[in-house]
Amino acid sequence: MKLKKYSKVLSTLAVSALLLAACSDSSSSDPGKGKTAKKPEQVDTAAFPAKVSNDKADVDGSLTYGLVSDTPFEGVLNLAFYAGQPDYEVLQFFEESLLSTDDNWVYDQDGAATYELSNDNKTITIKIKDNVKWHDGNPVTAEDLEYAYLVIGSPKYKGVRYDSQFQLVEGMEAYHAGKADKISGVKVIDEKTISITQTQANPSMLTGLWTTPLNKKYLGDVPVDQLEKSEKIRKNPIGFGPFKVKKIVPGEAVEFERFDDYWKGKPKLSSVSLKVVNPQVAVASLEKGDIDFAVVSADQYDQAKALKNIELVGTVDLAYSYIGFKLGHWDADKSTAVMDNPKFADKKLRQAFAYAINNKEVGERMYKGLRFPANSVVPPSFPEYHNKDMKGYEYDPEKAKQLLDEAGYKDTNDDGLREDPNGKEFKINFASMSGGDIQEPLTKYYIQQWKDVGLDVEMLEGRLHEFNSFYERVEKDDPKIDIYMGAWGTGSDPDPSGLWATTAPFNYPRWVNKENEELLKKGISPEAFDMEFRKDVYNQWQELVHEEVPVIPTLFRYSLSGANKRVKGLKIKGGQVEDWYEVAVTADTPEK
Repeated sequence: MKLKKYSKVLSTLAVSALLLAACSDSSSSDPGKGKTAKKPEQVDTAAFPAKVSNDKADVDGSLTYGLVSDTPFEGVLNLAFYAGQPDYEVLQFFEESLLSTDDNWVYDQDGAATYELSNDNKTITIKIKDNVKWHDGNPVTAEDLEYAYLVIGSPKYKGVRYDSQFQLVEGMEAYHAGKADKISGVKVIDEKTISITQTQANPSMLTGLWTTPLNKKYLGDVPVDQLEKSEKIRKNPIGFGPFKVKKIVPGEAVEFERFDDYWKGKPKLSSVSLKVVNPQVAVASLEKGDIDFAVVSADQYDQAKALKNIELVGTVDLAYSYIGFKLGHWDADKSTAVMDNPKFADKKLRQAFAYAINNKEVGERMYKGLRFPANSVVPPSFPEYHNKDMKGYEYDPEKAKQLLDEAGYKDTNDDGLREDPNGKEFKINFASMSGGDIQEPLTKYYIQQWKDVGLDVEMLEGRLHEFNSFYERVEKDDPKIDIYMGAWGTGSDPDPSGLWATTAPFNYPRWVNKENEELLKKGISPEAFDMEFRKDVYNQWQELVHEEVPVIPTLFRYSLSGANKRVKGLKIKGGQVEDWYEVAVTADTPEK
């Protein structure tokens, strides 16, 4: 399953490209049923390194990157506007943020800019290094970062990056409301220096602050509400990353060439060719040497591990899969979620849905251990904040039936399916996206398990939905969708407000909860500079989400990729390639 992308930090803004994998016995709707059903061999995820082992001498060569997807990439090629994982995979080669992060996802001084934090922890001063240039040759300036704040904070901005971190910037509220022409808390000091002041001290200043500039000279003549659809973003994007865009075949392929004036120095690869590769042939393409790198899904793991010309690398991903309930709608005029759908208002009903499904079986049998049950909406890739002691919704169909009985959902006509508390037919439309051979069997598996406890769930319109159109309908709160199966790349900032605040566009369930808002605010309060305080807040928050179940977290994921043995310097961090500048090849052609 491809992920929707939230994260706003990291020069690499990662999402995993991992796809739902094929089940070895898709004839059964339940991987735990049937005489022939056997637990498959589990993948020893600890055996995979995070970095390729090739240490031969570099050659000045090119690399072919396989974007594993059964749909075209949308082509929103700017970090301030994109939302889906396929577009990110294109962006990673030519766009980046000014500040880089250390192994704990905290900003360090090794990026394209350095920073200083004021004594009161309210103001960060960012100084861009002198040799940082856009691909058009112009220098990256402080005004370019200011312009990013002016665009994202604009009331005409159509994207999804305007979140709690932006709202904390001093003067942002007045600017966003159209009452000011500038943002008082964003000050250009000189050509290379800018300060950003927030209304309160906030620990996410060093993990979640937006530090990705927009090329003001290039984009400034395009109205804000037209930027996302402009040719300057979709056809001729400009960044300051290690590679620049040479040619785009919309939705299918991109040719990148080395940016010789990259601030770190001359990248090791002369060029990169990116092409969309269907999940079913990704490993075969690696085997033939048609591509040098691709994500490997669980259904193709056995085939991939047998190849002699590739090396498998991987880490636990900054991501989770989930099943979401549509609890309301998005009020675009007020930029807020409104929880007004009575269908799933009873949390006992939502809890019953969670107890009815067996994610342990799914992880073991469908994914060979490359997925494992998610007990929380904070993945274990945040070891300091993931509440590992919290018990998730383990498979308990009797508990599910009990909760449904208590909530008044009973089978009143003896047809095996429950009616609602008013005795009326209770049908649920389940939306699921395409992506990998297992998606349909998995969707049907969940449907069957819900049916086993008396819930009448049907696949929306009897089919899977293409990634882009699926999320368009979810975002627009299509009334035909009752529940949906999605996945999030969380980003590297532990603050979950961008996905869960009432004012967050990415709050797709449209969950509104007073305690949720209070805990999210505490998590980025001055007191949260105390690590133990912040951990306690996020533990409470995870328990609240578990209790209220606006979504059912289903699976955490291990990101596994295959790299041709001629690839050198490639390292995976949080499910993504950490730095394409460092990647090289040691032969002119791929091993086959």
